[in-house]
Amino acid sequence: MCYHSYLDITLHIFTCYCSFIINCIIRHIISQKVIHQFLLSLNVTCLSFQESEDGRTYFLKIHVPWEVLATYADVLKIKVPFKANDIPDKKEVPLSWLCTPYRLPEHVMQPEPDYFTATFDKSKIDFFLIEDKETFFPPSTRSRIVYYILSRCSYSKEDKDKKGIKRLLNNGTYVAAFPLHDCRYWTKSIDANCESERYALYKYWARFSSFYKEQPLNLVRKYYGEKIGIYFAWLGFYTEMLSYAAVVGLLCFIYGLATFDENVWSKEICNETIGGQIIMCPLCDKKCGYWKLSTTCSSSWQSYLFDNTATLFFAIFMGIWVTLFLEFWKRRQARLEYEWDLVDMEEEQQQMQLRPEYEIKCTHRRLNQVTQMEPYLPLTSKCARSVLSGATVLFWISLIFACIIAVIVYRLAVFAAFAGIMKDSPTNNMDLIGNLITPQFATSVTASCLNFIIIMVLNFLYEHVAIKITDMEVPRTHVEYENKLTVKMFLFQFVNYYSSCFYVAFFKGKFVGYPGDYSYMFGKWRNEECEPGGCLIELTTQLVIVMVGKQVWGNIQEALVPWLRNWWVSRSARSHPESLYSRWEQDHDLQSFSQLGLFYEYLEMVIQFGFITLFVASFPLAPLLALMNNILEVRVDAWKFTTQFRRPVAAKAHSIGVWDEILNMIAVFSVVTNAFIVAFTSDMIPRLVYKYAYHLDTESTMEGYINNSLSVFNISEIPEKNRPEDGENPDWFYSSNITTCRYRDYRYPPGHEKQYTYTMQFWHIFAAKFAFIIIMEYLYIPKCQFIRHLKAELICFLLMYGLLGGQYFAEMHLSENLKSEGGKKSIY
Repeated sequence: MCYHSYLDITLHIFTCYCSFIINCIIRHIISQKVIHQFLLSLNVTCLSFQESEDGRTYFLKIHVPWEVLATYADVLKIKVPFKANDIPDKKEVPLSWLCTPYRLPEHVMQPEPDYFTATFDKSKIDFFLIEDKETFFPPSTRSRIVYYILSRCSYSKEDKDKKGIKRLLNNGTYVAAFPLHDCRYWTKSIDANCESERYALYKYWARFSSFYKEQPLNLVRKYYGEKIGIYFAWLGFYTEMLSYAAVVGLLCFIYGLATFDENVWSKEICNETIGGQIIMCPLCDKKCGYWKLSTTCSSSWQSYLFDNTATLFFAIFMGIWVTLFLEFWKRRQARLEYEWDLVDMEEEQQQMQLRPEYEIKCTHRRLNQVTQMEPYLPLTSKCARSVLSGATVLFWISLIFACIIAVIVYRLAVFAAFAGIMKDSPTNNMDLIGNLITPQFATSVTASCLNFIIIMVLNFLYEHVAIKITDMEVPRTHVEYENKLTVKMFLFQFVNYYSSCFYVAFFKGKFVGYPGDYSYMFGKWRNEECEPGGCLIELTTQLVIVMVGKQVWGNIQEALVPWLRNWWVSRSARSHPESLYSRWEQDHDLQSFSQLGLFYEYLEMVIQFGFITLFVASFPLAPLLALMNNILEVRVDAWKFTTQFRRPVAAKAHSIGVWDEILNMIAVFSVVTNAFIVAFTSDMIPRLVYKYAYHLDTESTMEGYINNSLSVFNISEIPEKNRPEDGENPDWFYSSNITTCRYRDYRYPPGHEKQYTYTMQFWHIFAAKFAFIIIMEYLYIPKCQFIRHLKAELICFLLMYGLLGGQYFAEMHLSENLKSEGGKKSIY
């Protein structure tokens, strides 16, 4: 036999408003006793059972009467309306008719009137606008109150610490607990009293055909709560701001296409009289032969698309864009705080609401500041748990570095293999792709794909570990729990996703040595070299594979997997009418929305934010790809919440929490990484130094740059271990007397008194690179400070307007009602 329990707002309406389900399985007689005691502890509620069609499942309906709602609304300091907002609406914006195609109907955008609110006081209920006690508290507030009760109900007479629906869910006594949707998403409810908000959300928000329209954030907030509403507000704002970065990035790419013919150095590489006559030293030991520079013609042209003058402009632009994004979001967030009455909210009085797990696991008690006994975790236990947690995180981060080293070893080991295999490959004779499929390209693509697979596997394993060690730390409040888990997960994923890009950008080709004195990894594998066109194109390849691969995989996980699961579970009942396939059974067949559901949504977007800011100088089209993904992401998330998931318990939040600090950290770090990419990964600085300081003609041009950027080495001085094996060199090498080869560096030629040491040009370029980094940092910081100061003034004005205006009207109204009692009561 199985017990399923259910909470409805009213006893006579099963499909309307907010409902709460507890789905349980009684496995043995002990579970029956536990359930009996748990239900007895809910003496403040009305209970009734509903049986499923097959007779094997029971749903328990829990109705919370007005007295209980009022009592806990007072305890939880919930704000309720006391006066209609009589402040005149803002004036019509000029040319607002241009935005008409993007607007939604007014009843969808503003599903309820605007009120002035005050903290609920059960003893002063006459002061509040209570027209109907059954509908005074919205469904989201009801579900929060009921879940608060369920989380603290005891189910054992002998041990009062045994309490909470979570423990009953974890030990299998109950299977699920969730609020109900108000109707089917594709049709309105047959009950005229039901608002059918789920249907409205699906019709105007969750369909992809509405991708160009605004989001009904007020309706989302009313149906799902402020926490989910804030997430969609942030996601929509982030997507909107991405459009500006995408347009500028696209213009930079178009600039590269438009100035394609002005690429002098690529023309020199492709010219048979220049690049065709430059013999390059072998790229690996034994298996790699001498090669002509002209074989890199195609990759040189590709590199120019992203490594041109516009790259510098775009790097500076993104530094300003990321600051504007964060500051404008603070303003948008402050506006939502005022409009949604969250300005003075302290995370729903989180300091008063300890996690049930914390209350259970902390057996020690102490007197707090308001003379109440509260549980606490001793300092020694807290330190021991923190040390163990930190050691676990460090171990997994070390595992990432070990995997990255393994991928680097793979790159070093297979490059020589690809060089030997592809030397006589039939693809070499193909006109279109023959010059594109090179050992460097094959190594880069396969290594990037291998790295992506490792990333996804490590993420899957670490998610479970991070949750376990966070539970072990026993955080005090829900906010503290989410913050601790967020820091652990982001730190791990930051290293996991970005380490390979950091390797290509800042390490590959930087510690190679030169012919006759190459550097080796572990004394066995020769370090990789960058192509004459630079490592920027390889960084672009790495970024595209990891970023696009993650987005595609994320959309499959978010949309396809839940849909397939729901389709399989409800395949036999989908066509039944609601009279046979009840609302609670329909929602039970949906996927559960975990407490950390929003955490993964934020994490996905913040990782993407890192890709488009940390390495955007190497790929100006990254914001465009992110924009296209996010346009789909908004509607996929909306569709998922509306159609594929059970209705989550509503929760309040006045901001995106710790993610705000993480975004700020990424923003600051991105300026440094992009400056280093332009300086050390791109060839822009060496080209500018050559153009304005080392070009021999009176007119500054790039002619002769390729010959200037390549050093000379005497072939006879190459050690035996570095020389190509017999048969590895091409036929043309033996048909002419070749005594020297070229390599990418700035060193004195053989025969010079300082042969094979760095030239003065190398040090000039090195100094110019660091000068560029310093100048870029000092240009960026004052602009950011100015923008932050300007936006802070506007935000402060908005907050003060909301606080003072709201407080004035609230206190005036309450003071009038309290005159008869001889005093004035503040709403705060």
